[in-house]
Amino acid sequence: MAPIPDLNAAERPAGLQRVADALAAAGHPHAPVMLSDAARTAQQAAGALGVALGQIAKSIVFRRKADDVAVLVITSGDLRVDEKKVQAIVCAEGGQLGRADAEFVKAKTGFSIGGVSPLAHVTAPVTLIDAQLFRFADIWAAAGHPHGVFRLSPAELQSLTGALVHDVTEPLTTS
Repeated sequence: MAPIPDLNAAERPAGLQRVADALAAAGHPHAPVMLSDAARTAQQAAGALGVALGQIAKSIVFRRKADDVAVLVITSGDLRVDEKKVQAIVCAEGGQLGRADAEFVKAKTGFSIGGVSPLAHVTAPVTLIDAQLFRFADIWAAAGHPHGVFRLSPAELQSLTGALVHDVTEPLTTS
């Protein structure tokens, strides 16, 4: 998988253009790139980019049941989100967090699963960044399309999203 030549704004998918516009407005130095093949999973993205799996900032969307708000958790591609930790942070006592189906994700974020960007959502989600992303100097995130990605640092991710950083993953295992 290799990057494809830069597309002009008229040729870009709408989600990718929304992310490109948000990054440009924020003065971010790296525009999104399109890959020749889809990178819907962290494993696919890491392989395409030649980076460690943990350098892929995966976007996991949950549904807060009390108010039907999207909860976006951004974590390293090599880790699993601990739903109970997230629920403890974003739900009032006794509140529940549920899985978000494809229709909910598209309606709340404007992106399809496999291309959910950490920014430029149609409705602002509650966003958390996992502290483990800060193990890396550079990370890659989805850019609003299954073929689109962009590079940034964890600190830039926090600045661009305004998200709080928490421990929201299952413990790292050593084998």
